[in-house]
Amino acid sequence: MNPSASSTIGMRHETAEVNGTVLHYVTAGESGSPVLLVHGFPETWTAFRKLIPLLAMHHRVYAVDLRGFGDSPIADEDFSSAVAAEDLHALIANLSVGPMHVLGQDLSGSLVYRLARLHADDVLSLTAVESGLAGFGAERLADVTHGGAWYIGALAAPGVAALLFESKSHAFIGEYLYPLYGMAVDAEDVSELARTYGRSGGFMGAAGLYRSMLTEGDELRALATTSLTVPVVAVGSRGGQFTHSSFSAVTSQSVPAVQLDGIGHYVAQEAPQHLADILLGVFADHAG
Repeated sequence: MNPSASSTIGMRHETAEVNGTVLHYVTAGESGSPVLLVHGFPETWTAFRKLIPLLAMHHRVYAVDLRGFGDSPIADEDFSSAVAAEDLHALIANLSVGPMHVLGQDLSGSLVYRLARLHADDVLSLTAVESGLAGFGAERLADVTHGGAWYIGALAAPGVAALLFESKSHAFIGEYLYPLYGMAVDAEDVSELARTYGRSGGFMGAAGLYRSMLTEGDELRALATTSLTVPVVAVGSRGGQFTHSSFSAVTSQSVPAVQLDGIGHYVAQEAPQHLADILLGVFADHAG
């Protein structure tokens, strides 16, 4: 792994053998209730590099590289949000810190929802950041005839990511994806992302989660016939009320909505202090 990505004092790199794979994660903080940060795409744990120290002053923080992302092993063709959710469930058991406050940003919405719905005892609170759910609108993000993103279908198609994106990962991420969603990232961050996305099979994790997004709508709607029992908070920025409407549909509880105007899609990277302030309030309200 790139040492520059872990230069913030106090962060420790660890791995855990769980659910037939090995998950890499970064942890910081020595006390307080535990927090699990789950990235989206094109992200790894480094999406939370600036957020972690702000939370670790009060909490034990864990930022995971999902299977197929970052310094976790390559995913296979069967990888899905269901597999990812079970990976997280096994990771929480492995950490032995009890139930955790869980945050999911961007593409991780469906897997953190599955975790909270199927393993409620793992979750103290669920915060969804700029995220959606298949069956509740997320699949429309791939509808190019109505402004959806063309690359979602390309990534979901078997073998296409290796042909189109691996060798061009630096340009695809730094010159196209982040600018597309309203954020400029520095060269060091782009190089770190390209290091792992550009490896052979480096987009397999994203491919599996996008395939899930396009196919799991009926399953998530079926799961949602039983309401979530954990408290949920929705944080929106560039996507407006999309996150709130998605997660309100899967719980009978009131879902507080926090709107961060003037901030791009990748909230944890662009506005870590704003997000930390929100999260610390959520964690205090649901301390368990």
